[in-house]
Amino acid sequence: MQIRPDKESDLDAIREIDGTIESSTYLHVEPSGESINCGWRLEQRPARQRIVLPNRLNDDDDFTLKQIVTGAEEGVAMIVEHDDAPAALLLARPDSAVNVLRILDIRVDSDYRRQGMGTALVYQTIQAAREAELRAVAIETLTSNVPAAELL
Repeated sequence: MQIRPDKESDLDAIREIDGTIESSTYLHVEPSGESINCGWRLEQRPARQRIVLPNRLNDDDDFTLKQIVTGAEEGVAMIVEHDDAPAALLLARPDSAVNVLRILDIRVDSDYRRQGMGTALVYQTIQAAREAELRAVAIETLTSNVPAAELL
């Protein structure tokens, strides 16, 4: 297993990473307070049925990935390589308006999950943000993607 920057020759194989989201729970978001005293409470709840969502790389992220890999745009595109094939991907781009490195996509192929690949990619991204003197790393996830929320 090796973490390395993505290359143009990897692009087709990256699209084959099975990023399917599977979970039997979801995160319930409950707002509280008003105005400046507003807050949210997250509570993990069982789903009515097992959640299985296909999670292909969307067109915008695919385009951004190509731009970063070819050097046309700043950002981070790293893969975890296992047996000479991509098993995980992390894609991030600096957001200069708020001085953060925003993770656009992180995916680990279903055959390689729970082996620390996602965690290793996040740590590498934090290091890249420090080197670029950015103030933070930011990411968003769906409330139905509990495994990603637990990682973060």
